[in-house]
Amino acid sequence: MGQPDQRAEGAGPFTTRLTWQPPGGGTAVWESRPARRRGLITVRPPGAADARHAGADDTVLARLRRLNAMAATAFVIGGALFAAGAAVAQFGSGDATTCASIYFAGGLFFNTGGYVSLLQVINAPRHVPGAEGTLIARRWRWWSYEPMRVDWLSAFVLFAGTLVFAVDLLDSFLQGLTAQQVNRLIWAPDVIGCVLFLISGHLAFVEICHGRPRIRQRDLGWWIVAVNQLGSVLFMVSALAAYTRPATGSLINADIANWGTLTGALCFSAGGILQHYERP
Repeated sequence: MGQPDQRAEGAGPFTTRLTWQPPGGGTAVWESRPARRRGLITVRPPGAADARHAGADDTVLARLRRLNAMAATAFVIGGALFAAGAAVAQFGSGDATTCASIYFAGGLFFNTGGYVSLLQVINAPRHVPGAEGTLIARRWRWWSYEPMRVDWLSAFVLFAGTLVFAVDLLDSFLQGLTAQQVNRLIWAPDVIGCVLFLISGHLAFVEICHGRPRIRQRDLGWWIVAVNQLGSVLFMVSALAAYTRPATGSLINADIANWGTLTGALCFSAGGILQHYERP
């Protein structure tokens, strides 16, 4: 940081890419997502036509692989359970308690995936400014507060969204609620959780696109973010359609609510499957 030959890119206060000249010459590029997800820094030696990758040691890479596998698997299972709950609700093969139980189980996996995603950020290897392309890992931590890092902020907001969804899913077990109570205890937390998911996805795009909206067709990380953000949009559509009319006690559109949840959940499962391939 602060070196005259170092170029920083990002959006607002967030730095998502650094380019500098190592002591031995050439160029080195640190990007936030590849560094924390894959343990990589791109290095182009002097006079070389092609870049190579450097970064973290084997111990750190093993840690990153474990965290990535845990988060990806949690989202795959959580999304599958949410899709199953929506299918049960749409096709009438179970009662309300059965649907609530399936959704709640899926929510637990989303909670797990959200927290492990935060752990990925907290325990990600950090770059050494001016070095040849080195990533170092700090001691293991279960929590940190780093709001000036866009990756931390995105993961934290995602995890907060999963916790808000948990409130909605717990309240869905309550019986005998009026339309107003349903909207206050179930619908409102659902909408808030969806908003948090959308904010998290937007911050993830800021990180991977360095503040400039664009399509990165060859970047697996971009596709993971895009698929998950589509899932968040579909969850929001579902939530808005699930508002209970006080006058009639019926949803605005139950079909849209169920299909939005089902397709959105499948997007998160697909994103989890893709994330398995973004390993170090």
